[in-house]
Amino acid sequence: MHLLVVEDEARMATLLRRGLQEEGHTVDVAHGGPDAVWMATEAPFDAIVLDIMLPGFDGFEVCRQLRQRGCWTPILMLTARESVGDRVHGLDTGADDYLLKPFSFDELTARLRALARRGASPRSPRLQVGDLHLDPAARRAWRGEVEIALSAREFSLLELFLRHPGEVLTRTRILEQVWDFAYEAGSNVVDQYVGYLRRKIDQPFNRRDLETVRGAGYRLRLPEDG
Repeated sequence: MHLLVVEDEARMATLLRRGLQEEGHTVDVAHGGPDAVWMATEAPFDAIVLDIMLPGFDGFEVCRQLRQRGCWTPILMLTARESVGDRVHGLDTGADDYLLKPFSFDELTARLRALARRGASPRSPRLQVGDLHLDPAARRAWRGEVEIALSAREFSLLELFLRHPGEVLTRTRILEQVWDFAYEAGSNVVDQYVGYLRRKIDQPFNRRDLETVRGAGYRLRLPEDG
């Protein structure tokens, strides 16, 4: 495989290059965000090993820029961060896999082989149902060409509906995935926020896509539902 390693720490970059070369791979190294974007768009690679903490701009921005430019080379992110939020953010910007430091070199090479088998197929980081679409990485949402201003909680709620279009989501499930365990299942906070969301994504556009399913919960209608 022809691999691009993006790592600013010289010792780690050398170890990765040497280990991957010993496995029979061809390896190029970039030491910063701008160089990584330039190299990945100028030459074909089978996979990219991408550290998050980089000079210039970080790995999240590298990933976002590559996907925006139509570069769909599989990306494996490496980081010492253990936050679930960081992992989710990495995947939302278009990464394919995530590996925490320190890691087993055997696991790294196994994951790279799996990514290379998958190939560089386009995968839109945006979520869309009809003319309603959302960019999780940029934290922006639109109805058609009109951008919709949402609070952080409204955004998370809309993202949940867009990830499960046509599916009835119970209030309990929404609470578990959008709020935390501090809220009780009997709280009306879900109903309140669904109302807020309707006033932003439906009412100004004369739409009724966010439905109440009596006795069950809420559902984002699919376009073919009429």
